[in-house]
Amino acid sequence: MVFSSLTFLYIFLPVCLVLYNLSKNLTYKNAVLLIMSLAFYAYGEPKWIVVMLATVLVDYLAGKVIDQYRGRPMAKAALITAVVITLGFLAVFKYANLFISSINGIFNSEIGLLSIGLPIGISFYTFQALTYVVDVYRGDTRVQHNFFKLLLYVSLFPQLIAGPIVRYVDIENELNYRKVKAEDFASGVIRFSVGLTKKAVLANVAGMLCKKLIDNDLSSVSALGMWIGIAAFALQIYFDFSAYSDMAIGLGYMLGFRFRENFNYPYISTSISDFWRRWHISLTQFFREYVYIPMGGNRSNFVRNMLIVWLLTGFWHGASWNYLLWGLYYFVFLMIERVFLGDILKKLPKFIGWIYSMAVVLVGWVFFYFEDAVKLKYALSIMFGVVKHGVFDPIEKTIVINFLPFIIIGVIACLPVSRLVKDVLDKLSEKNKAAGVFTDIATAVFVAFNMFISTAALVGSSYNPFLYFRF
Repeated sequence: MVFSSLTFLYIFLPVCLVLYNLSKNLTYKNAVLLIMSLAFYAYGEPKWIVVMLATVLVDYLAGKVIDQYRGRPMAKAALITAVVITLGFLAVFKYANLFISSINGIFNSEIGLLSIGLPIGISFYTFQALTYVVDVYRGDTRVQHNFFKLLLYVSLFPQLIAGPIVRYVDIENELNYRKVKAEDFASGVIRFSVGLTKKAVLANVAGMLCKKLIDNDLSSVSALGMWIGIAAFALQIYFDFSAYSDMAIGLGYMLGFRFRENFNYPYISTSISDFWRRWHISLTQFFREYVYIPMGGNRSNFVRNMLIVWLLTGFWHGASWNYLLWGLYYFVFLMIERVFLGDILKKLPKFIGWIYSMAVVLVGWVFFYFEDAVKLKYALSIMFGVVKHGVFDPIEKTIVINFLPFIIIGVIACLPVSRLVKDVLDKLSEKNKAAGVFTDIATAVFVAFNMFISTAALVGSSYNPFLYFRF
């Protein structure tokens, strides 16, 4: 089940909210959330719920052992065992066939591939479970003695499938005490409606434009067509993933949870370092807190540490070697900025830094988009004029003209315009009661409009993928 589906919007979510708010105490509310979260996950592929339950059980038991034998070798052994088993599930289900295929290709062997699928959201809930057991070992959080509360943390449906990655310590108190105020619920509804529109309208239309331009054999794609096509993909993946985060954060507000922001207008970045402070913030924080700093961070072997982090960042995104290249690609630019380019960019006009950043990011999305190595190389050759298919094909021109209004809206939506509008309206509301009433009415109309056009878009289109589901 996805947030941008009619089943979720008009059946699952209303039922969940009604049952949740009818519950008289937090114990019942948690029970409702746990049952609904497990039902949400089991809706598409019920069999994979066993993997998630096993993951939580392993880390729950490890936490108990760590707490009981704190400071002794048994605690460390429990931590290592939990990490190995938890990551082992991820390795088997997500990466085993990649390694088998690679071995077969290198050694001309015929090892059979595993007949298993990929449990939805396994990359996200694996990392969340790991934050719990590692933080218990570090002493950053208390052990959770109630298995069902830990299971609720991992399976909580707003952030189960595609994040943001939520540390246990961030919502530990809310598992035990929370209260939803009317203004919080209203803020959640607004945030959810914005995310839904970004997904159902902007992301899906960007995806269609991308498919029309570059989702073929590339034999007739011009250089400009390739650049516009990959720019469309850049819009699609941003609106797709940030929309899911918006909806998750909004749902969290409705249920009394506070999830951290996961995106901060990454396409206004003026350096690649700045881009990764704004893009998928929760993943960046995870690797910094649980990989980079424990290995020594900036204190020792920072080049090695950065290399490992970016290899893992790339590999986390998918079981294909192009994602590894994508991670290495960003490692190179981050190192260049660290050595000398970062200081130069600070002295230049921000517009120059923005052009540089967007050029690097767009080329980076080529590595991300094309999993086939031959196609990836061919796409880059077209973009940089090594292979020439004309300046701009008439068919491509027609496609772009038809999508031009969306392109303009999409580019504007990548800018912090909504934040500026909200700040202005908030200041007016504070100064004038009439302005406050107008703001409330305008907000209600805005939410209703978002729900209407999103529903219409979902009813009228069969194209509704969530890109990050496969990660």
